[in-house]
Amino acid sequence: MGYFPFFIDIEGKEGLIAGGGKVALHKLRKLLPYGAKLTIVAPQIFYELEETAIKNDINVIKRRFDSRDIEGKFFVIAAADDNAVNAEISSLCKARNILVNVVDSKDECSFIFPSLVKEGKLSIGISTGGASPEAAAGIRSQIASSIPANMEEILDYLDKIRPLAKEKIKDNYRRAAFLKDMAKRCMDGNVIFDETETIKALDAYARNECKDSQNILNNGEVLIVGAGCGCYDLITLKGLRAIRRAKVLVYDDLIDTRLLEFASESCEKIYVGKRNGRHSMPQEQINRLLIKKAMDSSKNGGLVVRLKGGDPFVFGRGMEELSSLRKEGIRAEYIPGITSCIAIPAMAGIPVTYRNVSRSFHVITGHTSQGGLASQIDFKALAKLDGTLVFLMGLSHLPQITDELVRAGKDIHTPAAVIHGNFNETADVVRGTLADIAAKTAAADIKTPAVIVVGKVVEIE
Repeated sequence: MGYFPFFIDIEGKEGLIAGGGKVALHKLRKLLPYGAKLTIVAPQIFYELEETAIKNDINVIKRRFDSRDIEGKFFVIAAADDNAVNAEISSLCKARNILVNVVDSKDECSFIFPSLVKEGKLSIGISTGGASPEAAAGIRSQIASSIPANMEEILDYLDKIRPLAKEKIKDNYRRAAFLKDMAKRCMDGNVIFDETETIKALDAYARNECKDSQNILNNGEVLIVGAGCGCYDLITLKGLRAIRRAKVLVYDDLIDTRLLEFASESCEKIYVGKRNGRHSMPQEQINRLLIKKAMDSSKNGGLVVRLKGGDPFVFGRGMEELSSLRKEGIRAEYIPGITSCIAIPAMAGIPVTYRNVSRSFHVITGHTSQGGLASQIDFKALAKLDGTLVFLMGLSHLPQITDELVRAGKDIHTPAAVIHGNFNETADVVRGTLADIAAKTAAADIKTPAVIVVGKVVEIE
């Protein structure tokens, strides 16, 4: 039948943990955020349990359990190593109507511990009625991953505006609608509104001049999101949440298209990469598109997401897009992604730094907006470096890059690698030296995009 999920305030209430091992420590850690006045009793106390207890001003009694220990207690946790002691505690507590939890013995419990999610005032308990704590823990992880990062601050804000709403909005229906809309807006956008924005929304609801807070507060919003590189599941949770709530999704080539499946069916998806041999949309045109879609969203409500491969701030022109939006007064923010200069070499087992081998790495563009090798590259300076050199977007200029490094004084036998990462977590890799890497790469027909790595880390296994 399952258990009814009562939520009980235990702050300041007396609780007992009978047991001194790792299980008792696990129970203690679950209870700590809720402010109960706890006592631990056991003949022997696990050192980490004792340290945690001392740190949190918890009374520790080093002796065997005594029946008098439960006197005055609101709840008891029976976590002793001796099952007979746990059974005795259960019997004593039930006879005195004291809530008791006995570890690994559901029948002796009057309450059980759920799998918990706790973020400030938010508490979520998941229970399978003892059938499978593992299943409950799995569901807990899924729920936790969907909670905004600043959930505690969001709840504090929503709690703070309740009395303001009661004061400003006299109509019960409109006040409830306001609070509902503000909660949705905060949760969807992972944002908290300042005093000016809050008062603006309150006044509009009080005058009944709006349908929802989204239309009041949204002046157009764009998120520049890094999709990571390689397989789709390398995106951050924050980036994935943005895709899920996008009303418009503008994306290009260097993403795993499985990410598009996380967008809603009603989301407008706009491709701005290469298609059928045609060049990608010019950057200026992409900027104008983002501005237009953001302006449209300010009228209709909704979020525009610009999804870019790797990290948009690492040779991704993300800052150009961000600046153009902000110049138009559009709210625009950036969500980082896992950059290819680290992740793609890692797919080939190559770390960009390694103690006593490479204490630094340097990322260089091998391609300019005009399509040539960057004339600003100081190959003499690069040749003198002991660290790892990572060239992005340089595959078509690989012979020139290797020649220039050697001409600038880099040892011709310096290890080098070229890596193309696939969306199935595999990588096409060519290894060699500055002397032969260009020829080997051409023979292997490595596809773009590819990352070029130069340095001793290439030889690490």
